[in-house]
Amino acid sequence: MTPTDLLTDSFSRIPAIIDRATDGLDATALATPPAPGANTIAWLAWHTARGQDVQIAALEGREQTWTLDDWHGRFDLPFGPDEMGYGMSPADVEKVVAPASLLNGYLAGVTQRTLDYLSVVSADDLDDIVDTAWNPPVTRGARLVSIVNDCLQHAGQASYVRGLLDRA
Repeated sequence: MTPTDLLTDSFSRIPAIIDRATDGLDATALATPPAPGANTIAWLAWHTARGQDVQIAALEGREQTWTLDDWHGRFDLPFGPDEMGYGMSPADVEKVVAPASLLNGYLAGVTQRTLDYLSVVSADDLDDIVDTAWNPPVTRGARLVSIVNDCLQHAGQASYVRGLLDRA
């Protein structure tokens, strides 16, 4: 198995986790925080997709799926097209209201684009420096591991919140 095979497998697992977390819940339940100030399943699913989308688009040097495929318009959230959720207030988190089909559809589109990208990334490409703002500079491989790590953490958080809501 190659390094890109491992990354492909890792990114491929994220949609199923989010799908299980959103399964059978309406938009209201998805936007219900498990405690005051906590992130909602809707926000966690949306942010998982947005974070992946923003960073993969940057690696590709292409437009984000969010705007390219008009997910921004379909979600119709009260934020600009560049918003991805980083540092949002609890009040803003609760404004992310969407049905599971929309959340899962966007993540599926982002994931497919990520898998398409990984299909052309070689093992040698993983050593390319993509960000010199850090010391040491960040390689393509390290950035991809960071993205998948962040996505899997948020997907796990969504699953945890689902468990809390199911027991409430």
